[in-house]
Amino acid sequence: MDANLITGMLYSQFDEKMGPMVIACIPPDLSGDIKSLVSLKSIGIMSGENGLIPKSLAIIPFASLDLKGLVKLMEVRNSSRRGGLVDSAITLLFNEANDLIFYKYMDHFKTVFDEAAVKFVELEEAKASKTLINEELERMYANILEILNELRDLEIETEKQEVIPEIGDEETEMQGFRFKIIVCGDPAVGKTSTILRFTDRAFKKVYVPTIGTNIVEKYIRIKNARVEFVLWDIAGQGKFQKMRKHFYTGADGELLIFDLTRPDTFNDIANWYQDITSNLNRKLPGFILGNKSDLVDQRAVNSEEISQLANKLGLEYVEISALSGENVDEAFYKLAELLITNNL
Repeated sequence: MDANLITGMLYSQFDEKMGPMVIACIPPDLSGDIKSLVSLKSIGIMSGENGLIPKSLAIIPFASLDLKGLVKLMEVRNSSRRGGLVDSAITLLFNEANDLIFYKYMDHFKTVFDEAAVKFVELEEAKASKTLINEELERMYANILEILNELRDLEIETEKQEVIPEIGDEETEMQGFRFKIIVCGDPAVGKTSTILRFTDRAFKKVYVPTIGTNIVEKYIRIKNARVEFVLWDIAGQGKFQKMRKHFYTGADGELLIFDLTRPDTFNDIANWYQDITSNLNRKLPGFILGNKSDLVDQRAVNSEEISQLANKLGLEYVEISALSGENVDEAFYKLAELLITNNL
């Protein structure tokens, strides 16, 4: 398994004199900056919640490092410390680009974290050596890698089954459709995450910067039809502008995605629409998708403005969250219905 999915694992503890500090980490040569920031923020969650220990795992961002962490908090009994308890944390670090894997499969990691937390508490209360604590962290790391291996293999096997779907006798009368969909929008609005959420391929490496696009297929069944979506994930960077006309060619539908927390990405939707329309010399059916609806407090685009733009462009608007999955499947199924109706 590509251990590259995991940037590092840390076991941290609050020291009364030094503050939050790392007791053990993988790899052992993690930079001091990473260890300081991760231990400080992971342990700091407790003080922010009035000392209450959440039972579930938490995912927290380390924005300055372009990393996120899957964190398990715990308390260790120590009569020599003030209050008789020591705050501790286990943190699994991963790159933001891989966050869909850890959000999607968080429940699969919970047991490993819970079991390791119990073991760390036992070792600390027994005043075990640092060697034993390191060994426990290494054991946990190996277990996480094994789970990631199994989940990746499961996705690969599922993908193989979908590439050539079996058609039973009862489906021979079903009408078949194949639609090329171009998915466009500014960089980092969640185009790839939206596609991955729909296709259920969290592990798939879907973006090749030197090419500027990626093609993913997904079969669905809707009403009395079998639909094959061929999804073209179009790069938003300006350097690929001259190549986009070739990517647009033959498209049957479009999805224009913006980030609800970034008004500039919304303002560019009209430019994307115009770019597609002018290059194809025709209008494509499709939807405008406002991503990150889960970030309610950070929303920065006015609903009335969105409605006005959707009416102007003649496209329906759907709010989605690639993170939670809200309305993602619904958007693609509605698009399938629209395209089937247009092709009957």
